[in-house]
Formats: sequence, C-alpha cells, structure tokens
Amino acid sequence: MKVWFNPSCSKCRIAKSALDEAGIAYEEKRYLDDPPTAAELEEVLGMLGIEPWDLVRMKEPRAKELALDSLPHDRAKWIAVMVENPILIERPIVVRDDGTALIARSDEAVNQLRGG
Repeated sequence: MKVWFNPSCSKCRIAKSALDEAGIAYEEKRYLDDPPTAAELEEVLGMLGIEPWDLVRMKEPRAKELALDSLPHDRAKWIAVMVENPILIERPIVVRDDGTALIARSDEAVNQLRGG
C-alpha cells in the first residue's frame, strides 16, 4: 500500500494515523517532494475511476492563478498541469496492493482504511 502524503494536510495525517492504529504497513509518497509522473497519474486516475479535473483542488490558490476553471477538459493538459503543480492534487490518495485506490478525505474512506 502506498499513501500520497502531504505532512501539512490534516486529512493526510488522519489517514496516516488510521493506518498506523490498524497496524497496516504502507509506503509514504511525499508527492510534493517527489511529484508523480504523467504515467503514475494516469494509473491512479484509472484506479480511482475519475478524470484529472476531478482530482484537482480547485480552491487551491495555484488553481486560481492558472485559471483552471476555464481550462478545457483535455486529459493530457490537465495531467501535465498536475505534474508541474503537484499541490493541486487532491489528497490523501491511498493506493492499495490489490490495484484499487481511494481518496481518504471522508470519515467513511478512513474507516475503509481501518477495515471497517
């Protein structure tokens, strides 16, 4: 299991604590320090079953600076923007060993991490 993690994000810290409390082993990917490649983003988007614009934090100041609300829904362009600006990526993303992934922001998603 791998967790795309931002230590300054409270939701990331909650998800990490849930995994730690449940004794679940995981690898931490600090995606701001080690941004994902376009191929990694494509893979995770496939696991999540969503489009790149659905994984972008549109309230992030950088999204406003880039005027993403007016960027056409061109998959390759959005992925390129995310690779260049990883702060835009919604978090935390948990990539499971079974080939599935989830965005662990809600209480329900965190409970799934605990096995509940």
